[in-house]
Amino acid sequence: MSAVTKYFFSPVYAPQSAWEVVSWWEARRPMYNLVVGGAGVLSLAVATIMALLPPNPVAVGVPWPAIVIYGVLANLCYSLGPAIDLFIRRRWGNSYAPVGPAMFRYGFAFSVGLSLLPIPITILGWGLRILGAFR
Repeated sequence: MSAVTKYFFSPVYAPQSAWEVVSWWEARRPMYNLVVGGAGVLSLAVATIMALLPPNPVAVGVPWPAIVIYGVLANLCYSLGPAIDLFIRRRWGNSYAPVGPAMFRYGFAFSVGLSLLPIPITILGWGLRILGAFR
């Protein structure tokens, strides 16, 4: 079984207890943190490189407080996953169990996309600096 299948498309998701639901989510948290953190590091690297390119290079510092706050908020939002999963299962029954993996996939994709968002923004800023240099 590939990692993609294991983490995103579990063939059978039928936890019978609240602990099993939470365990399913928590087993995926390390990979979530690793990938979202990696996307953030990539964004930071690209933003730094783009800021140093001419014309008009800009000195960029690493915004450590913002990075820590983003990581904490990402994990708080991730923690909503099992809570909502449990709520849905208690409210509408076990027939709604597939909602949990779907929420995980969409939340994962959203988090990675949000972490990569600075890349197109910094590229756009560099393009605007180039256009401003030709005036």
